[in-house]
Amino acid sequence: MNQVRVRFAPSPTGPLHIGGVRTALYNYLFAKKNNGTFILRIEDTDQVRYVPGAEEYIKESLKWLGLELDEGPEEGGHYGPYKQSDRRNIYTGYALKLVEKGYAYYAFDTPEELDAMREEETKNGVLAPKYDHTVRMKMKNSLTLSDSEVKEMLNSGVPYVIRIKAPANETISFSDLVRGDVSFNSDDLDDKVMLKADGMPTYHMANIVDDYLMKITHVIRGEEWLSSTAHHVLLYRYLGWEKSMPKFTHLPLILKPTGKGKLSKRDGANFGFPVFPLSWVGETEEESFAGFREFGFLPEATLNFLALVGWNPGTEQEMFDMPDLINSFSIEKIVKSGARFNIDKAKWFNQQYILHKTDKEIATLVKPFVEKAGYNTEPIFLEKVCKLMKTRIELLTEFPEKAKFFFTSEYDYDEKTIAKKWKEENIENVKSLVSWISELSDFSKENIEVTIKSFIESKNLSFGNIFPVLRIAVTGTLQGPDLFETMEILGKNDILSRFTEAFKYFDSILK
Repeated sequence: MNQVRVRFAPSPTGPLHIGGVRTALYNYLFAKKNNGTFILRIEDTDQVRYVPGAEEYIKESLKWLGLELDEGPEEGGHYGPYKQSDRRNIYTGYALKLVEKGYAYYAFDTPEELDAMREEETKNGVLAPKYDHTVRMKMKNSLTLSDSEVKEMLNSGVPYVIRIKAPANETISFSDLVRGDVSFNSDDLDDKVMLKADGMPTYHMANIVDDYLMKITHVIRGEEWLSSTAHHVLLYRYLGWEKSMPKFTHLPLILKPTGKGKLSKRDGANFGFPVFPLSWVGETEEESFAGFREFGFLPEATLNFLALVGWNPGTEQEMFDMPDLINSFSIEKIVKSGARFNIDKAKWFNQQYILHKTDKEIATLVKPFVEKAGYNTEPIFLEKVCKLMKTRIELLTEFPEKAKFFFTSEYDYDEKTIAKKWKEENIENVKSLVSWISELSDFSKENIEVTIKSFIESKNLSFGNIFPVLRIAVTGTLQGPDLFETMEILGKNDILSRFTEAFKYFDSILK
């Protein structure tokens, strides 16, 4: 087998959907597993749908995820340029070659004439009218016009497109590494445009020419391109490149959490989770989307999660770092059926990766979110807080709110518990305990714990009456990490101040 060369070839028509990220990941894993080459090719032939900033977004997404490119627009390589808009002169020659061989033709039909054709076909009972072998001889093209008419129209600048001449009643077959043998009847194919009126190639033409010239050995792409592959097989045959045709792999759809229908870019807003790697700010709120990064996901957790949306390693293993993924990955283990998108599973993966990071690493990761909340980001302090809180968060963005009591005493108290525990017979005991705490010269968690437990035991009190009051005074809630460690991190002065303010408030509730 030739050296493996794969390409991720997105169109810069908007932000990169999470399904596109999975396609990039599978291409990357396959390349690395086989000591091959991973290429980024920007397919920007559709100038009408081109969105400024989309290309940069794609590159930034790959960089955030750590999917390093071997060849690409910025990386260079022996088969560039790697942007199709920079290669437009290449495609025209191949389109004309198809015409010369009789496999394609010039079509001069106006938009109005095309509409009239579709209307007529609909009247004749055709449910989905298309420009194919049944109508081409009724249209204005080089198959129905004389050579002199065609030459005159070309010379006079009449707008035209070049269409492939799909054969009638022929079975077109190819082998898919996931789906096995796939066949189409050519009667279901239309005469797709290969070269547009603006001189730019369509996706189909540019895709095949570039894959051939860039020596692509495997095409790994989404299921939505499966139906286009019949046209692509025809192009390889017509251009005499059948022996160089890459092996095809069409990935299963990523489904909505309900399992019904493809996960769309709108589903993020509908279900309340991101479906893009990075946030995207569009011209309107409807065209703006949240991203995995800004939502608080780690890139390695995102990749681990996505790898398993459509790929089954065949073992019980779930946690895969990049070397593990590369070593374990194989196309044969990609599933055929659609894979459901489970955001809860994604959060679980994220939590596992958070737990495996050092306190210092977590502090660095949560710092931007803590800064945004206006809280203290002193490194040593933040590391101590992260040590206690990293087991309690699934997303980095949850940290400022869940750890709020470490940064401020302005929080709501759990009033229901206070109403139960702040009783006359208990108040004096709590305040006496605070006096004991105030006498501590060594405010370590060990000393704090010994002092509190000794007081409760010496007074023959109930832990269930004292502890909840202390915790709520310090944190506002019964939920939280170890109370003694929390008090040590906050320090004696802050803790005593919190007790004073809390007890005033508790007394007001009692009254």
